Amino acid sequence: MDQPQPDSPIDVVTTQLTLQADGVVAVRLQRPDRAPLPAWAAGAHVDVILPVGITRQYSLMGDPEDRTSYTVTVLQQPTSRGGSEYVHLFLRPGQRIAVSAPRNHFPLEPAPEHLLIAGGIGITPLLAMAREATARGEAWTLHYGGRSRRTMAYADALRAEHGERVHLWPEDERGRMPLDGLLADRRPGARVHCCGPEALLNAVRTTAAEHGWPEDAVHFERFAPTVHAHAPDRPVTVLAARSGVEVLVGEDESLLDGLLRAGVRMTSSCRSGVCGACQTGVLEGEPDHRDDILTTAQRDANAVMMPCVSRARGERIVLDA
Repeated sequence: MDQPQPDSPIDVVTTQLTLQADGVVAVRLQRPDRAPLPAWAAGAHVDVILPVGITRQYSLMGDPEDRTSYTVTVLQQPTSRGGSEYVHLFLRPGQRIAVSAPRNHFPLEPAPEHLLIAGGIGITPLLAMAREATARGEAWTLHYGGRSRRTMAYADALRAEHGERVHLWPEDERGRMPLDGLLADRRPGARVHCCGPEALLNAVRTTAAEHGWPEDAVHFERFAPTVHAHAPDRPVTVLAARSGVEVLVGEDESLLDGLLRAGVRMTSSCRSGVCGACQTGVLEGEPDHRDDILTTAQRDANAVMMPCVSRARGERIVLDA
């Protein structure tokens, strides 16, 4: 594995902003010279680095074959910490910002059939998934819920493009999505891909387990960290093997911050275990995984960890950094 290096931000210009639903705007981004952007696949996201120093993660949507632009969709959050507020109130065509290269911890795994479940702005990564599954010739259905039709971005476009495979669940018209009925029909080899509010993710996880879905057949995308219960933090010695640096990380700082303090070059972004930017190989020791990305099998393998939130179960750990 190569030495992790900080991402070099990609300078882009905002070329179009389009209102897609109440409080939802699509932002089209291109390089100033219109050169091709890095390739991506369904499920990928980028960091959007705004001029005010705020960085947020947004799913890519549209056609991955079209590398002339990226499109992200931003919901205006009433409790915004500044990211969505800036996009909706201040971002304008012609303004330059920056993005990271795409990362993908939510890929559309090959399967004979896919059940796609979206809530609200969680529809964005599933747009490309629907197109990719269609291109592969794999069966799929999409169930998309929202408070009302006027808040459900891309609902009409999805029905126009994909017809009866798209099922809309505006809560004020039809009530909540019937997860129990949807997940009861479990077919061999099928996979679930779900993105949306935390309440929806938890409901899908619980209902899928009740109906016997294998854990590795149910996939989630989230951009808000789960609150994990864990033992009290304690100091840990971290050896960055490739850098030849050993540092004692205090109980009040993350492994990532301790490594950065010691001069180890590390890539990072969300610092909350949801984006995967800081993923690092584990050479020795047992991680205490606290991220929202790795599957149970990946955690059991202990081959990688997210040092922005995860720690070590012992007093020392050796990382490929």
